Amino acid sequence: MYASQSRPVLPLPSFDKPVKLLLVVAHDPDALGAVMVEAAQALLAQVGAGVEVIEMPSVLELAASIALAERMARFDGYVALGCVLRDDPQGDSLLREPAAAITLLGLQGAAVGNGVVWAQDSAQAAGFVAAKAAQAAAAALHLIALSRKWASDTKGIGFRP
Repeated sequence: MYASQSRPVLPLPSFDKPVKLLLVVAHDPDALGAVMVEAAQALLAQVGAGVEVIEMPSVLELAASIALAERMARFDGYVALGCVLRDDPQGDSLLREPAAAITLLGLQGAAVGNGVVWAQDSAQAAGFVAAKAAQAAAAALHLIALSRKWASDTKGIGFRP
């Protein structure tokens, strides 16, 4: 199980070659991002993953940062981390827009774990952001494992028997 979850989840994949992930975290004054990064790093350490962390001003820049890294850097996968509080006047768009953009990156082939969460307030968020960050890191690892599995499966040349 990841972090402090009560329901069963998939075991972490194993890798023949090292994996390198980029954690992109939205800055927040309540230090929830730091808690999320720590939880994601702890899970990724279980498989010996290399990790680079960058911080962005808000959750709105997470997808753009990942898109830049996907085009210009050498990462196997990405983890988007951030917390949107319901009392934020832009709360709805701050959650919907990054979620849609992160999903689109995944549909375009990037191995992205989405750890952007919505909470009533910082106190409520503190209770679950670490678990959500670990889930997002695990999701990225599973997507990397799947892409490596399918990349190694060749279809051959010619007709199938």
